[in-house]
This record gives sequence, C-alpha cells and structure tokens, in this order.
Amino acid sequence: MSATHRPRIDPIPAGQPRPRWSVMIPTYECAGYLPVALEGVLAQDPGPEQMQIEVVDDCSTDDPETVVSRYGGRVSFHRQERNLGHWGNLNSCLIRSRGELIHVLHGDDAVRPGFYANMGSAFADGAVGAAFCRFITIDDDGNWTAIAPLESDRDRVIDDWLERIAVGQRVQTPSMVVRRSIYEALGGFDDRAGDAEDWEMWTRIAAHTRVFHIVEPLALYRIRGTSLSRGTLRSGEHVKNLRRVVTINRAVLPEEQRDAIVKAARETIALTAIKRARRFLGGGDTAAARAQVRGALRTSRSPAVIERALVFGLIAARRAVLRPLATLRRHD
Repeated sequence: MSATHRPRIDPIPAGQPRPRWSVMIPTYECAGYLPVALEGVLAQDPGPEQMQIEVVDDCSTDDPETVVSRYGGRVSFHRQERNLGHWGNLNSCLIRSRGELIHVLHGDDAVRPGFYANMGSAFADGAVGAAFCRFITIDDDGNWTAIAPLESDRDRVIDDWLERIAVGQRVQTPSMVVRRSIYEALGGFDDRAGDAEDWEMWTRIAAHTRVFHIVEPLALYRIRGTSLSRGTLRSGEHVKNLRRVVTINRAVLPEEQRDAIVKAARETIALTAIKRARRFLGGGDTAAARAQVRGALRTSRSPAVIERALVFGLIAARRAVLRPLATLRRHD
C-alpha cells in the first residue's frame, strides 16, 4: 500500500484518554444544513468522555464556525489553513479523530434517533471492524425521497459483503461506522479514486474485516438539487473515476471470482451512466448526456449496455427532431 495515495493514520499514543466515538463532520459550503447534522448527533450525545464531535471545515465562505459556536463549546471546530479538497479534508478527519469508532458525517447529512446505540452494538463482536445501516435519501428540504434496499432480513454480519460491494456502491458515508484500528491498518482514502473515494474505501475494508449490517434505516443522505451540475458528473469524469476504482479494487478480490466481479462492476457503472444520461437529456443538457453515454461505452460493451445505449440514441434523436418542430409551431 502506497502512502503516496493513502495517507497513514497513526495510532493514538498509549495512555491517552480516548472516547468510544469520534463523530467527524467534514464541511464545505454547507453551513445552512449543518444545524440538522449537529442536532441529530447532540440528541444522542453520551458526553465528551464518550464522544468526540468535531467539525472540520475546508475553508468554506459561508461561516460554519458561527453555526458551531451556537452549541456552547460542546462541538469542536477546526478550519483548514488552505483548501485541501474533498479527499484531503476527509483524511484530515481520520487523522484528527481520537475515538475507537469513527463516524464520518458530512455536514449536509444527518442521523436519526438510535443511530449510535444501534451501530455501537454491532461492535460487541471484536472481529467486526465496520458496520453500516440502511440509509434514507433526502432532498434539499429534508423530504424523504428513497430508502436503501434491504441487504439482509435481520441485523448480522454479511458474509459475502465483499462480493456485493465490489460490484457497485451500495453504502453512503453517513451510514458507515469503522473502527479506527481498521483505518490505522489500511490507511486513509485513496487519492486515485477521485469522487468515488468512498466506494474504494468500503471495498478495501470489506476485504480485510467482517462487516455488520443494521437493517433499520438510521442515516439520512442528502442529494442536493445541484448534484447533477457537479463538474465531474457533467464531464463524465465520475464514470472514469469509477472505472479506476474497479481497477484498484481488483487487487483485493478473491482470485477465483475476480474476473466475474470486475465484469459485473463495469456493467453496473455503464448502466447507471446511461440512466444518468437520460436525466441530463430530460433537463436539456445534451452535452452532459453524451458524455455519460461515451463513458458507459468505454466501460462496458455488454449486451445490456449496448441495448440501453441504442434506446438512449433513439430517444435523443426523437427529441432532436421534435424540438425544432415545436419551435416552428410557436412561431406560426
């Protein structure tokens, strides 16, 4: 493992008092959502001896420190000296954590009541290195839009979790808790993964430890209205990052299943990109839609991908013909 791509997470020196939990909250331009994140945590706060709560801000311009100051000093605040980017700020959170269990909670996400009690119980078995619950997606206003599918019919360790997570991203960051000792052993988030760094991390963890699943949806993952306008999505760079993660992940897969899992992962990425292309097309962003389809076809040429790409082409062609006709009718 190269420290160039994955920074070392050094152990906490022996003898230092340590809380059970580190709730590390990376922020960048999301101060308006931060009270929801903080109040969800504080409602379950067992006290500073048991829980570190710290906001780590990546040089935002919307003054998250003022938001943090409302909570009477219970929440620590750290502002980076310079903007580190998403990858750097995430790794800073891991490095600054002191607890036995780390929960990374982005400043625009949140937790539901019972998150810490339920997730903490998953680590009663010392062989469990990570745990995740189902999550609920929410919009800008906090409305529920979807619930993650069941991964099990009950709370338990999922024995084939590596094979599942390596095919596609099934977990969002606010729903995951990891022992700090696992990060110490494996290093931080990988800078080669771009904006797919969480998928690479959860796959790497699954290859090295037992992962426990909580059925109850206890985490809230916010998909903001501007998410589709993100540069890496519009340009197709996100698809490229996902392909790169598949290559990185290959090294940790069981040899006898490696080729099949990689093939399935690439098809999953491609099909998702075509689905995203249709959303872009519906919003009138044809350049972004085409970038998604190009990325899909560079990722997989499976029959399912070819079929979806052809259907997309027909829909796009129909729109290209009908739009000028509609314009002409308006001018008649």
